[in-house]
Amino acid sequence: QVQLVESGGGLVQAGGSLRLSCAASGSIFSINDMGWYRQAPGKQRELVATITRGGSTVYTDSVKGRFTISRDNAKTTVYLQMNSLKPEDTASYYCWGWAGKNYWGQGTQVAVSS
Repeated sequence: QVQLVESGGGLVQAGGSLRLSCAASGSIFSINDMGWYRQAPGKQRELVATITRGGSTVYTDSVKGRFTISRDNAKTTVYLQMNSLKPEDTASYYCWGWAGKNYWGQGTQVAVSS
């Protein structure tokens, strides 16, 4: 089993920055890819960014050039640096990990005011 705990959400003005963190515990050596998804009110959950154990990254088009995903050397914590935030980035952000099946964190709220 894997547990994922997010932190770092909050309220920020448009153009500001936030850094999300997700700490994994449990069977951490079984975790391969990790990443972030988000879900805005009334919308489906969507991929934001993912990172493999080897460091390869994927971003959704709307965040390219503004968000950066990274992972610590122990591969147990994944970060999402979010710059130039826009009101449309407002959502609940969920940490995701793949360890033979999908694991999800409880979510952290990001609100961007115009």
